[in-house]
Amino acid sequence: MSNTTSDKRLFLKERELNALLEITQAITQDSTGEAALYKIFQFTLIGQLGVRRLALYVLTDGVYRAEVSFPAVVGPLPEIVLAQCYAAPCIMEGLDLGPGWEGFETVIPVTQAERVLAYVLIGTAQADYADQEAMKFIETLANILLGAVENRRLTRQRMAAAALRREIEIAQDVQRLLFPTHLPNNAAVAVARTYVPHTQIGGDYFDVVEIDADRLLLCIADVSGKGVAAALLMSNFQAGLRTLLRQGADLPVIAYELNHLIFRNAGGEKFITAFLGIYDCRTRHLRFVNAGHNDPILLPDQGPPQFLKTGAVMLGIIEELPRLEVGEVVVPPRSLLFNYTDGLTEVFDAEGNEFGEEGVLRVIAQNRYLPLPRLHETLLREIRAFGGGTDQFADDVTILSCRMK
Repeated sequence: MSNTTSDKRLFLKERELNALLEITQAITQDSTGEAALYKIFQFTLIGQLGVRRLALYVLTDGVYRAEVSFPAVVGPLPEIVLAQCYAAPCIMEGLDLGPGWEGFETVIPVTQAERVLAYVLIGTAQADYADQEAMKFIETLANILLGAVENRRLTRQRMAAAALRREIEIAQDVQRLLFPTHLPNNAAVAVARTYVPHTQIGGDYFDVVEIDADRLLLCIADVSGKGVAAALLMSNFQAGLRTLLRQGADLPVIAYELNHLIFRNAGGEKFITAFLGIYDCRTRHLRFVNAGHNDPILLPDQGPPQFLKTGAVMLGIIEELPRLEVGEVVVPPRSLLFNYTDGLTEVFDAEGNEFGEEGVLRVIAQNRYLPLPRLHETLLREIRAFGGGTDQFADDVTILSCRMK
């Protein structure tokens, strides 16, 4: 080997070493983002290896996207490149790629486990840097770059997942605080509840408030959507409801104000269906507003069931509630007031038949004298069997039942 050839080879090896150092130094700096890494790859190949035309296409979501394009954008990667250059570097001459691709000489597939992760397209003015060994070094350099980009993507995903887990934990804590810890069970009433969330953060809500010695508020609600946003909207709903009760507001005022609160906070993009009932244990009168919710069932000791429909449209969907009505009913002794959310009825069998309101009424009528927790267990067992035995419901299931003694 002549001294001239040896000197050139040594020179090129030094340039490769400098290129490798530049890339690895950029990678070791955690603050270097993905876009910056691609830029450093571009500057390194141009400055250290004498590349004069460069494009890097990276496989992202099943499509090769141009992350580097110098000196100009050249468009999507041609199909002929994908068809012919997947195992080893290809000479581009003769591929007839059309305008914009002049000056590119070689396509280098960057592979991992026999899968092409990227393509490096180069054109170089240095004839000495165009052999098979040089192409292999550029592929190695690109592999190092892609590994660093993937690591940053995974780190970003882990951080996002950790943040989401923390949000979920906070929302779950908020949701737990919303639900009452004490339910009345006295000479006048007995109240029980069951809550089965569909996801980690459900969209159902219930509340029981002893307003004074004689009056009891029962509320069950369902917010559109799930997750953190739903939990926060429900916390606003509960705060508004409790504040209005402390102020002595009557049912129409409560409904109007809650509608205004939800509309203001959600801008009409989310809504809440709700049933609000105030039962006077002394007079046995139940006054209620059903705001677009599943009709609660009032099942007396004797006689047909009543479905409590009177009220208004769902809360928060329009700024002013139209035609609000307050329902009122006298509750006979030993009656059962059964409230629930739609996850209880929207269960389907293998033929597509819905369990529905009829199924709920059938089960509670047959088991009306069971202790309330056992009644809930029986009903859940029935809908699980109806749905094919699955423990996973399609929506949150909430039951709030009250036996008027």
